Amino acid sequence: MSESEAPGSDARARVRARIDAVWRIESARLIAGLARMVHDVGLAEELAQDALVAALEQWPESGVPDNPGAWLMTTGKRRAIDRFRRDERFAAKLGELGRDLEQEPGEPDDTLDAHFGDDLLGLVFTACHPVLAPQARVALVLRMLGGLSTKEIARAYLVSESTMAQRIVRAKRTLTKERVRFTVPGQEQLHDRLDSVLEVVYLIFNEGYSATAGDDWMRPALCEEAQRLGRMLATLLPGEPEVHGLIALLELQGSRTAARLGPRGEPVLLLDQDRGRWDRLLIGRGLEALGHAVELAAEPGPYTLQAAIAACHARAVTAEETDWARIAALYEQLARRTGSPVVELNRAVALGMAYGPEAGLGLVDELRSDPALRDYYLLASVRGDLLAKLGRAAEARAEFARAAELTGNAAERAVMRERAESTV
Repeated sequence: MSESEAPGSDARARVRARIDAVWRIESARLIAGLARMVHDVGLAEELAQDALVAALEQWPESGVPDNPGAWLMTTGKRRAIDRFRRDERFAAKLGELGRDLEQEPGEPDDTLDAHFGDDLLGLVFTACHPVLAPQARVALVLRMLGGLSTKEIARAYLVSESTMAQRIVRAKRTLTKERVRFTVPGQEQLHDRLDSVLEVVYLIFNEGYSATAGDDWMRPALCEEAQRLGRMLATLLPGEPEVHGLIALLELQGSRTAARLGPRGEPVLLLDQDRGRWDRLLIGRGLEALGHAVELAAEPGPYTLQAAIAACHARAVTAEETDWARIAALYEQLARRTGSPVVELNRAVALGMAYGPEAGLGLVDELRSDPALRDYYLLASVRGDLLAKLGRAAEARAEFARAAELTGNAAERAVMRERAESTV
């Protein structure tokens, strides 16, 4: 053992901090490895939690092992064996796990590294299975791949801990009931299943980038978690262009994080941001990932197109240098691919910037009849901005006031009210 320390509150606090760090790093690997053995993601997560409890009980006294991940895996396997001893399937399962009876906690586990990539992919595709509702997929991914506690996930999504716990439990029960196998889908299923995986990562990022409710405009921890998951997918599926397109989008969007808040925590809109505060490292990584996506794809997919739009902003040294005509053309391509009215709303913004506010307002007015956008605060916000540029101040104020009523985010509401008051 390393880091053996005399018992004491400070020493215990340091060990607890180490355990938390180890869990964040190793939990996905641990759950994935156990799920391959027990063929049940819910049970694997319980076994991993049992191993974590054992670490919390033992490491403050004995010290953190030199190989904490191996210690947790071995302990999880032993818990599995204990369970199967009480189960009628004991003989078959014990045959798979038998050698671990003699393995000491902390011994190197070659099988863990040998199966690591497939195990992790299996966990990703299981947690994002289409039988689960999108909210349930997000919760499972953050729990099993992000190593976040139920309390942390609940706080991020502004629901009670008990509500989030029930959501996670129901998701695991659904996987068991539907007999979802812990496996990487074959080529014939990969595309449809991958869409679900990418959607979950994108949902996590978006909730962090522009929170739908609450007092904070952003929750950077969720953005960082989505970026980490995207990078992991790019490593596991290097030949999939949309995986690279997604991580390109997340890196490029994430590069603006520091510039999106003012000194009082107020939102700063894209055109008003100090571009010197944009993260050049993330921009470089995003552009590199976009290059990979373009090279791999015969035709760009939705995430690659969105990344290409983000790249137009990233390449512009000043807001005035932004190539809005190209952005409008990219949004047109994206709209054809997705049929999304939100994409069309974004195209209206680009048209207004490239060809004048009348061009954008024409499209926005067409979108007002779309049921999906009727109560969307950004439709009112965009319309208000275009009206203000045309000198139609009274109409613009009414639209900003309507946007303030429709948004669930306190920071956005404040911005909309301020714009309503300042438009003359």
